[in-house]
Amino acid sequence: MKSLHISGIAAAAAFAAAYLPPATPAIAAESVNVYSYREAALIEPLLKAFEAKTGIKVNAVYGKDGLIERIAAEGRNSPADVLLTNEFALLLAARDAGITQGIKTPAVESSIPAEYRDPDGHWFGLTRRARVIYASKDRVKQDAITYEELAEPKWKGKICSRSGQYTYNTSLIASIIAHKGEAYAEKWLKAVKENLAQKPSGGDRDQAKFVFEGRCDIGIGNTYYMGAMTRNEKKPEEQKWAASIKLLFPNAAERGAHVNISGAAIAKNAPNKANAIKLVEFLAGVEAQQTYAAANNEYPVRPDVAPSKIVQSWGELKADKIPLAEWAKLRKKASELVDKVGFDNGPSS
Repeated sequence: MKSLHISGIAAAAAFAAAYLPPATPAIAAESVNVYSYREAALIEPLLKAFEAKTGIKVNAVYGKDGLIERIAAEGRNSPADVLLTNEFALLLAARDAGITQGIKTPAVESSIPAEYRDPDGHWFGLTRRARVIYASKDRVKQDAITYEELAEPKWKGKICSRSGQYTYNTSLIASIIAHKGEAYAEKWLKAVKENLAQKPSGGDRDQAKFVFEGRCDIGIGNTYYMGAMTRNEKKPEEQKWAASIKLLFPNAAERGAHVNISGAAIAKNAPNKANAIKLVEFLAGVEAQQTYAAANNEYPVRPDVAPSKIVQSWGELKADKIPLAEWAKLRKKASELVDKVGFDNGPSS
């Protein structure tokens, strides 16, 4: 397996030259080219397993940004077969950019639930993460909560959040719009804003830190950060943050918690389409689902694959069943509401 770590559209030529020499049909049939937003340490073990199982050579290029733009710039000559993303927003951006193609195979459709794949086959979820509540073990006695409850007066000055414009939060707000309507979502968002302990700042890990420091009693964050902090021996302070909080899965008695995904898409001009499909089918398989989800402290998308022990220790996840494609259409409206209510300005008093 060959891999390359680069960023920026200009590096596409370097990738093509170093890893994708002009191929004969025989070579093309035995290779697949992957552009991955997910870091190498997380995905390479799976790609090597795919090589060992199929004999298909994987050429991988990794980048934190710009991969979608690169594929678009490469056009018909793009070597990309499969795009791997670390979040749902990138899958949507890839389709909007016109760089993906729809595929449907029995193996994928029987493995990945319909709510976690594009109706036209342009993207597929591979792992799930839930948007949950980081609650202080010492100051929060309740073990159940709803998203709607975050707007109640009892949480005045007790909530921490990152920017409302960050993709994880606009996705959550979009799901609120989908379930409750725009008018309710606006009223809810205003109330949550007034319940904030401080102006939104930092990332999800910072919300755990703020709860640990006593700045707030609850924070809004993704499940997988809990695993990342708990296992972070290089930064023991993060282990302390994680030890100070418990995860509350919102709306467990009702529709379930909002979930987001990491996933894959097949490039529009994939030169090795058949092998690309084989790779996606492999990543949707039981063994790959177990390995991939465990490595990222996430939940498999397959209902017949159990999460890792550390993920199970947080409690049972009841996931919202609304199709991702349905609330995805409302992300722009969610972003507009964030600005309209001035969420990122913090509480008015």
